[in-house]
Amino acid sequence: MRHAFGLLLGVLLTPALAYGAAWGYVQAGQSFDGTGGEITDSTRMYGALALMASVGLVTGVIVVARWASPLVSLVPALTLLGVSACFLVDPGLVMDLPGRVPPAGDLDFGLRMLTGSGIYALMGFALLVPTWAPRRWGSEREDEEELPPAYRSAVRR
Repeated sequence: MRHAFGLLLGVLLTPALAYGAAWGYVQAGQSFDGTGGEITDSTRMYGALALMASVGLVTGVIVVARWASPLVSLVPALTLLGVSACFLVDPGLVMDLPGRVPPAGDLDFGLRMLTGSGIYALMGFALLVPTWAPRRWGSEREDEEELPPAYRSAVRR
């Protein structure tokens, strides 16, 4: 049951991570003047940085959470790495995908930039690493049985 919930959560988190990072990237880019080196819209910049920090926080929690099924990180990892690999094989096809998936507009630019710059590949590899830990595939009951009896009784209090 834990892995079924992990699969569902992984499927839901995949677009949230991809779209959140892309939208934050676009909003941060629109609120910064690169030639003048100044922030033109501080409210938009703070919101964009807060969104990107949230995406980073969720990614970090997925990476380090012992309670989570490895499928929570494996599904987004394989998706992001798959898109990045397809980009290397046929960039035109992958760059055309954001225009076919709603919503359109500035978000398409963010999705294309993060794919082309390799940020999604970086996120994919970071999410792939925790799936190699054997303890994430076992149940929590197995972890509890390995503890000494004195420690188990202290933890349950």
